[in-house]
Amino acid sequence: MTDSGNKLSSPQARLLLLLGLSVLINYVDRGNLSIAAPLVRGELNISTEHMGLLFSAFFATYAFSQPLAGWLVDRLDVGWVLAGGFFLWSVATAATGLVSGFGMLLAARLVLGVGESVAYPSYSKLLQCYFPEAQKGRANSVIAAGAGLGSAFGAFAGGILVASFGWRPFFVGMGAVTLLWLVPWMKWRPRAISPALTAKRPVPTLGEILSQRSAWGTFLGLLCSNYVLYFLITWLPSYLVNERNFSLQKTGLIGGLAYLAMASTALVCGWASDRWLASGATPSLVRKTVVGVGVIGSSLCVAASVVASPAWVAGALIVGGAFYGAASSSTWAISQTLAGSAAVGRWIGFKNFFGNLAGMIAPAITGIIVARTGHYYWAFLLTGFIGLLATFFWVFMVGPVRKVEWSTDSGSELEPQPVLS
Repeated sequence: MTDSGNKLSSPQARLLLLLGLSVLINYVDRGNLSIAAPLVRGELNISTEHMGLLFSAFFATYAFSQPLAGWLVDRLDVGWVLAGGFFLWSVATAATGLVSGFGMLLAARLVLGVGESVAYPSYSKLLQCYFPEAQKGRANSVIAAGAGLGSAFGAFAGGILVASFGWRPFFVGMGAVTLLWLVPWMKWRPRAISPALTAKRPVPTLGEILSQRSAWGTFLGLLCSNYVLYFLITWLPSYLVNERNFSLQKTGLIGGLAYLAMASTALVCGWASDRWLASGATPSLVRKTVVGVGVIGSSLCVAASVVASPAWVAGALIVGGAFYGAASSSTWAISQTLAGSAAVGRWIGFKNFFGNLAGMIAPAITGIIVARTGHYYWAFLLTGFIGLLATFFWVFMVGPVRKVEWSTDSGSELEPQPVLS
């Protein structure tokens, strides 16, 4: 199979561009409260404890809405589901700039989590339906790169915009401007996928999905690998400033460079994995190797950064971000292939539910360790160990990377592959 035979069509490229832009917006919107936190706390007189609750509120509704989001994606027109979620989270972002107290701000964060919960189940449904196995690496790498670029934008530009215009105009402006994404999406979104994939095709039950060992391998694998990511997102700035005596500017630069490295390696490894598949390698060999190397590398870099000299700690964290990005496209491709078009929404919904429990667990455990020991040493080592544990789940608990034969499948009939127009 040649690479030219796997070239993306114009409608595929357009779909990926819109999805990549949406996930970039997604990550800016979920992280913008962290950027504006000092100003928000001062104006609204919010305590440290209440600020922590606001940070956790997004992850609570985001995680617990995932199973419902997956069900909606498998049952309804995925294009409308994504549009509805995007509208809801953009309105919640704009409303954040209009709040007058803690209660209203908490409500906005909870609504933001509900709106964003449809994103990854929708992305996986669309990629599974419109991109064959030999294109999944590149397709998923665009989503992973959008996440990294959104986080990098927040680290580099968010603080400048808040300082220049104030936090209220920043939130209102972001929410209003990003709603413009819906204009091209409503024009070019994929229509109802196919009768063969919807009403006329039985859907595997939730029990069937949860009975699969490979499903639990992907659930636990994402939980452990996300523990590393959310540990860095929530505690890295405090560690660098308080224990390594870095300035806020240098801390922001390190974070931004790590996210840019993550986005870059996601794109490179997504393309490289598809080339490897085209040479005749199996999806199991390609996807598991890429995930295993990426997760091991990021875990070792995070663990090493706590004992590295100040001159090397920044490099260790940036390289760790690059390894994490390398793994990111294949983690989603594995689940999409296993689930198939009929079950991918709910499979990804439950996977993302477990994965985002890390957003609640990692910050809390780290806080307890630092409070008890007075330093970050054991917190970093624990994070590195949990990252290595993710490799076990992805490589050994997940079975062969091929579509599960559901009881609703009819004989050996191949799954229909709809075509974008």
